[in-house]
Amino acid sequence: MQTNRVHINQFLNAIKGQLILDVRSPAEFEHAHIPGAVSFPLFNNEERAVVGTAYKQESREKAIKIGLDYFGPKMRPMVERVESLLADMHGKPPSGSFTGQQIFVYCWRGGMRSGAVSWLLNLYGFKVTTLAGGYKAFRNYVLKTFTRPYRFSILGGFTGSGKTLLLQELKSQGQLVIDLEGLACHKGSAFGSIHMPPQPTQEMFENKLAMELLEMVGETGQDEHFLYPTIWLEDESQRIGNLNIPMHLWENMRTAPVYFLDIPFEQRLEYLIEDYGRGDIQKLMDATLRITKRLGGLETKNTIAYLEEGNIREAFRILLQYYDKLYFKSLHNRQDVKALLNKIPCEKVTNTNTQALLNQYQTL
Repeated sequence: MQTNRVHINQFLNAIKGQLILDVRSPAEFEHAHIPGAVSFPLFNNEERAVVGTAYKQESREKAIKIGLDYFGPKMRPMVERVESLLADMHGKPPSGSFTGQQIFVYCWRGGMRSGAVSWLLNLYGFKVTTLAGGYKAFRNYVLKTFTRPYRFSILGGFTGSGKTLLLQELKSQGQLVIDLEGLACHKGSAFGSIHMPPQPTQEMFENKLAMELLEMVGETGQDEHFLYPTIWLEDESQRIGNLNIPMHLWENMRTAPVYFLDIPFEQRLEYLIEDYGRGDIQKLMDATLRITKRLGGLETKNTIAYLEEGNIREAFRILLQYYDKLYFKSLHNRQDVKALLNKIPCEKVTNTNTQALLNQYQTL
């Protein structure tokens, strides 16, 4: 049985809901991979280094022989692990028959590693499809994805306006939404890592973002005559924690209409106290110290003092005033901002502001 070898467009269109095996080393997978893939290394990190060194310093043939020494004892466990993975996916016992089941495989360039694993799995009876060009082809596709002329609508508002809350509500109502902060595992400010998991690598962030865009637009979005649907994003700086929004995409965002939730200061302050006020005081102080240069020595000192005495309200009042000034500058640092900006007066922070937002959007 021959392995089916397809290009990146066909590969991505076919993998939804399927078993995807990344046969690169664990370190390569941990750095970044195709979203939804399972780490299924042909070689561990040390073995990959040995094979690579032999290839560079001795010969291709020597590297292959060393690789075969590593591969041989792994053959049966690899087949059995695939059966176990398929059993988990389909709710079947691992001892059941999985002959003919579809599996997708890729390595770095679509060469020997994916070839070896595909040969083994095909030999056993699985139906295997490999990615021509491997993960490298996927990365090239990801980077091209960000250059398309997407049609964005930007949800704006000062800190504490509940923008993430509204994005969730928009999504529940069938709107196309990408939560950049959710993908980045960071809320954007110096305090953005609090209550959040560790951030992914820049490469993995881009991979996830590209796949969400593909899910919403599809391959037809490559056609210059394609009418892109509206996608809602939160107004962001280009940098979210340690990650950067890809430049082409961010430039597109900066020319999109902004729907600004105009919510009173005190209402936003209450929302922030509820959201962050129960957190670790030490983490709040550490985050405050990280912005000392921009916040100013006196304001930093006062904020830390309020936090130490448990006066969250006054500490957050200083910080919110600082972030309001910062966001105002970023908001207006756009070309033709008056034409892009649509203010939506709101009395308080609530997901019911979604209706006022959509009413404003539908009238334009």
